[in-house]
Amino acid sequence: MGGCCSKRINPANLDDKIKDAKIIFVVGGPGSGKGTQCEKVVAKYGYTHLSSGDLLRAEVASGSARGKELQATMQRGELVPLDTVLDMIKDAMIAKADVSKGYLIDGYPREVKQGEEFEKKIGAPALLLYVDAKSETMVKRLLKRGETSGRTDDNEETIKKRLDLYYKATEPVIAFYESRGIVRKIDSELQVDEVFKQVCQAIDNLK
Repeated sequence: MGGCCSKRINPANLDDKIKDAKIIFVVGGPGSGKGTQCEKVVAKYGYTHLSSGDLLRAEVASGSARGKELQATMQRGELVPLDTVLDMIKDAMIAKADVSKGYLIDGYPREVKQGEEFEKKIGAPALLLYVDAKSETMVKRLLKRGETSGRTDDNEETIKKRLDLYYKATEPVIAFYESRGIVRKIDSELQVDEVFKQVCQAIDNLK
């Protein structure tokens, strides 16, 4: 058997590594506190936190061929192809398969079609954590962050636009997974530790 055959077998083996992985989608608006909750889940449960936005930025920063292509796409103001995003998430999952207890897919899917494609290409989520805060709370938190972050998009008008877009995109996704009974709504108005108690309860119930 030549070396070429073993190369062909390899990708299938890698896919097997994540075939039965626990996958949790984490959905929440800007300023909902989902990033903080994801960090706490990583620390307590040994999950891997993957944010599609972070993966895209890291790929561009790496200067790889794929990164250069992505940068050109974004500079033209176009959306990155769904297949590319999924390939990056899958690669990142496979890279961590040996050390990860599960995966938090953060800020994804942004629409139902993305969720369907994710399931075809990677696997079905065991849970969708919906980290929910009132829009006024999110605006307040982001304005506060804007005082120190220096981010130009942390001003009230831009924040409200981002929230509108988020709600329009997210409602159908939540309804889609609610019909399967895997959505757990987390009240993110509470103190961070109280919010985390709800998150733990949802994850512990998966066992």
